[in-house]
Amino acid sequence: MCAAMLSLQAVVLFLGGLVLTGVTDIGFAAAFGTGLGLATLSVVAAGMLGRRGGYALGWAVQVVTLALGLVVPMMFLLGIVFGSLWAGAYFLGQKVDREKAERAVLEEQWQADTGSPEAAG
Repeated sequence: MCAAMLSLQAVVLFLGGLVLTGVTDIGFAAAFGTGLGLATLSVVAAGMLGRRGGYALGWAVQVVTLALGLVVPMMFLLGIVFGSLWAGAYFLGQKVDREKAERAVLEEQWQADTGSPEAAG
């Protein structure tokens, strides 16, 4: 779920970079570079979620998105929305992983207690 949030956020950040050209005095190259850079950062974070530091980079993307609101005030709203979606996906994912691990332990105990054929294999 976190990778999906970051992927959607990459699109919004890229388009947000293009919006910078119309609402600020930043030149097209700088605005395009900002949008492309932030979108790339989101995609890299999504790809790193299985590795060390991937989730920290995902949180950093949320902070940068919120900070972009200092330049384009509407990005505060998008930062809050995507930050909330990210946090929800992150904490729900942790809960699901924890419950899967607990279920695996309970299933092993059940198989050992019942002497089922799966326990021997």
